[in-house]
Amino acid sequence: MFADHWMVFLILGLTLALFVWNRLRFDVVAMLALLAVALTGLIEADQLFAGFGHPAVITVAAVLVISQGLVNGGVVDAVARLLGKVGHNAVLQVITLTLVVALCSGFINNVGALALLMPVAIWMSRESGRSPSLLLMPLAFGSLLGGTITLIGTPPNIIIASYREAGSFGLFDFAPVGLAITAAGLAFIGLAGWRLTPKRDDPAGGEKLFSVGEYVTELKVPEGSAYAGSTLHNLLTSGDTDEGLVVLALIRDDETSPAPSTFSVLREGDVLLVEADTESLQAFIEHSGLVLATTVSDDNVDDDESQQAPGQPAKAAEDRVTTDDVRLTEAVIAPSSRLIGRSANRLNLRERYGLNIVAVARQGQRLKQRLADIRFRSGDILLVQGHEENLLSTLQALGCLPLAERGLTLGKQNKLWLATGLFVGAIVLIVSGWLAPPVALVACAVAMVLVRLIDASDAYRSIDWPVIVLLAAMIPVGQALETTGGAALIADQVLAIAEGQAAWVAVTIILVGTMLLSNVVNNAAAAILVAPIALGISAQLGLASDAVLMAVAVGASCAFLTPIGHQSNALVMEPGGYRFGDYWRLGLPLSMVVTVVGVPMILWVWG
Repeated sequence: MFADHWMVFLILGLTLALFVWNRLRFDVVAMLALLAVALTGLIEADQLFAGFGHPAVITVAAVLVISQGLVNGGVVDAVARLLGKVGHNAVLQVITLTLVVALCSGFINNVGALALLMPVAIWMSRESGRSPSLLLMPLAFGSLLGGTITLIGTPPNIIIASYREAGSFGLFDFAPVGLAITAAGLAFIGLAGWRLTPKRDDPAGGEKLFSVGEYVTELKVPEGSAYAGSTLHNLLTSGDTDEGLVVLALIRDDETSPAPSTFSVLREGDVLLVEADTESLQAFIEHSGLVLATTVSDDNVDDDESQQAPGQPAKAAEDRVTTDDVRLTEAVIAPSSRLIGRSANRLNLRERYGLNIVAVARQGQRLKQRLADIRFRSGDILLVQGHEENLLSTLQALGCLPLAERGLTLGKQNKLWLATGLFVGAIVLIVSGWLAPPVALVACAVAMVLVRLIDASDAYRSIDWPVIVLLAAMIPVGQALETTGGAALIADQVLAIAEGQAAWVAVTIILVGTMLLSNVVNNAAAAILVAPIALGISAQLGLASDAVLMAVAVGASCAFLTPIGHQSNALVMEPGGYRFGDYWRLGLPLSMVVTVVGVPMILWVWG
C-alpha cells in the first residue's frame, strides 16, 4: 500500500506537470494518466474504462447537445438581441452582459453561453467607441459564476454530485450558494471590478474594424487573354501568387455576381472584383495578363478612377460584393476551431465551402500581411464572404462564431417555443423526481434530434469530445487516488493544519486549494482529484460531507487568475488583447469575494 501511495502521487505529479506545461492536449494527458494507473496495477482492468459510462460523463454530453439545440431554436439569440437596447453606458453594459451570461450559464454550458454573447459584447464595445477589453473579461468571469447556480451549469458540479453518498445533488441544490456568490461577484464586477481590467487602446476608434474597399481592385480580362474560355479555378491556380488574392465578385454585362463559383467560365471583357495587398496584386497581374480597370473605394471621393467602374455608376465596395443571397459576415474563431494553426489556403475554404476569407483582425487591428501568411489563432476575427443559405452552417462546422453586428441569425426563430418547451419539460421531470438527471437530459437531447432542432451529425459535433475523454479518463485516476489511500494521506496532512480550528478554516482551505489548482489544470480534473481528499477531511473532522463537496464545486468553477484555468478565460484572451498576467488584476479580488461570501453560505446551508 505504501508503494501504491507514492506511485499514484508520482503519476498525478507528472499529470499535473503536463497539464501546466500545456504542450499536449489535456485529453491526451488524461489518457496517458489512465494508461499509467492501468500498467502499474493501481486499478483493475475491468474498471479501466468505466469512466466512459459514468453518469456524470453522459450528463455532460447531453447538456452540450441540449445547449446547441437551444441555440438552434433561437433561444439565446432572442436574449442576445435584447442587449442591443442597453445603450452606451459602461456600467450598464457590464451589469447587463454579466447578468445575462450568468443566467444563461446556469442552464446551458457556460463556455457556450459566453461564446454566443461574446460577439454581442464586441459589437457593443465598437458602437460605444471603447476597447473590447473592458467588457470581455467581466463577461468571461460572469459565465464562470453563473455555472455554479445549477447542477448542469458546469462539469465540476455534475462530477461532484456523483461523489455524494446520500444520492446525487438535485438540479437546484447548488442554487443557494451559487446564487449568493454570483450575486456578490456580479455586484463587485459591475460596480468596481470592471475598472480593474486592462485598458487596451481600440485601434478602430469606434469605426468599422474592416473597410472592405481598402484593398479592392477591379481587374479586366482583356481581349485575346489566355484565360478567356477558362475557369476561374484555372486562373487562380495558374501561378504561385493567388495566395494573397480573393475574388469577391464577377462583373459581366453590368451584372455583378458576388462570390462567384471557381468553376465559372471567364469571357473577354469580364471584370473581377478582387481584394489583395499591393505585392500580391502586382504579381498576379504580371503572371495572368489581366489589366487594371479601377480601384474601388468605400468613400465617394472625387477621383474618377476610384469612383467609376466600367459600364456602371459608382457603388460602395461592400454593396457590390453582397446581395440578398451573398453576404459579408464577421466571425470569431473559437478555441476548438479547426482553423487554429492553419491558413485559409491550406484548408482550401474557397473550393470546399465556397467561403472567401476577405480579411483578418487580431486584438482589434486588421492584419496587413498576406492572407496566405496568416496562421489563424483562437480569438481572431474574420471577415468572410459566402452564400447565406449555408454560411451559418459552414461557420459552425469550422468552429467560428458570427458577430451580431452584421445580423446573421443564430437559430430558427419559429422553433423558439419548441426548444424552450423541451428544455423546461426536462427540468420539470428532474425537479419533480420522476426521472434522474442523466435520463431526463439524454431524453431531451434525443427529442431535440427527433424534432430536428439539431440533426444527428450536429449533435455529435456539439459535444466537446476532449472534455468527455478527460472526464472519462480522470474518473478512474481519481478512484485510484482514493483506493490506494493517497487521498487519506493528503487529508492527514491537511488535518495537521485544520485540526482544532473552526469548521470554516477547513472549508476555506478546501475551497481555496481547489480554486488554485483549477487555475493551472482543467477544472473538471481539479474536482475529480480534490473530491476524495475533501471527503477524507470531512470524515476525520466530523464535517458534513455535503459542505466540503460544495466547497470543491465552487473552487473548481471559479478559476479567475489565469487564461488557462478555464476555456472561457482562453476564449476572450485574443479578442480582448489580454496578456497572461492581466487576469489576476480582476481575478484576485473576485476570488476573495467568492471565498468571503461562499464559505459562510456553504456552512449555513450545508454545514
